[in-house]
Amino acid sequence: MFGLLGRNSMRCSRQIVASRNMSSIHELKKTPLFDFHVEKGGKMVDFAGWALPVSYPDLSHVESHLHTRKGVSIFDVSHMLQLHIHGKDRVKFIESILVADVESLAENTGTLSLMTNENGGIIDDCIVHKSSAGFLNLVCNAGCADKDLAHINERCSAAVSAGLDVAVEVKPAHSLIAVQGPKMQAVLQEGVKDDLSQLYFNHTALVDVWGIPCRVTRCGYTGEDGVEISVPDDRVVELVERLMGTSDDVKLAGLGARDSLRLEAGLCLYGNDIDETTTPVEGALMWTISKRRRAARDFPGAERIMEQFLAKPKTGKRRVGVIVDKAPARPHYPVLNMEGQIVGEVTSGSPSPCSGQNIAMAYVDNKYVKNGTPLQVQVRKRVFPATKVAMPFIPTQYYNPPK
Repeated sequence: MFGLLGRNSMRCSRQIVASRNMSSIHELKKTPLFDFHVEKGGKMVDFAGWALPVSYPDLSHVESHLHTRKGVSIFDVSHMLQLHIHGKDRVKFIESILVADVESLAENTGTLSLMTNENGGIIDDCIVHKSSAGFLNLVCNAGCADKDLAHINERCSAAVSAGLDVAVEVKPAHSLIAVQGPKMQAVLQEGVKDDLSQLYFNHTALVDVWGIPCRVTRCGYTGEDGVEISVPDDRVVELVERLMGTSDDVKLAGLGARDSLRLEAGLCLYGNDIDETTTPVEGALMWTISKRRRAARDFPGAERIMEQFLAKPKTGKRRVGVIVDKAPARPHYPVLNMEGQIVGEVTSGSPSPCSGQNIAMAYVDNKYVKNGTPLQVQVRKRVFPATKVAMPFIPTQYYNPPK
């Protein structure tokens, strides 16, 4: 079957800054699909220093969002930082900077993890896969790429000086596209000889796709079934054109739809919902830390993180889901209790195209984290009723083995 290998996700960074001045767009970093996006009418914007499409003329933001939930959308995520970690001590090294239990991963599987600092803050969220080819595959956010690479290289140099056999390689000349939606498997299967029904969520494989050597990973940042495909730069346009030629169900999608899709799925946007001032406990991300790693306390910031986790304090903050009546919540809007006191702040929010509700993520005081807790959100000078709810806001459709 598969020569299985590894990765997941597109997390973004900070804000999307629209720019209609093409001279300034041309000063930004470009993916190998830049000219293709322009040719297809993509509205190019500045995103984390990269020129990327926020939308295309054939579908509005909402139409593109809804299309992803019922068809297939292709997103360009080539701006993400792709790394390979080599050496016989690669697992020991990666566990010294991430909270993931990489040692226990089966070959050619992976997981979302967090890179933490010595204070327990989140430097970045990233995806790590253990490849049977003898390396670890790490994908980090574009907006954090420079600081991540500097941090990893610094830690690698220290590890080598301490006698570890480890090396870090930036994966050269490979683009990354995300193919997302319930019809993904049927579309991609046309170009693949292997049986994609055997490739489960967070599993990865080396696969020829229409004769193009690729790494295909079942994952995504939309909450839908989907894959991310690492493909040689000089063949990425060919691959996208082949995918689009399979069916009218396949459409190009941009950053606008990607952001609202990930919010419905309850997925964090680095720089908005998590950052170096938030811990995994506060960010409701303790599920990324296994029982073994919790017991060992051998990752950066472990003492503070575990102290928070075990204390289960009634003070402090926690990332939660909120539904707001009548008005959409936006980042930095205050969250109030029923007495009108400020008890939190919205970090991401928008109308949900699928549910029609105004959904948001927010950090609130720990005493307000119970589902059903009544709250309020201040939208400009008015206050609107809100309710704390569980996430995701829309059920996810990840492709897992049958039970």
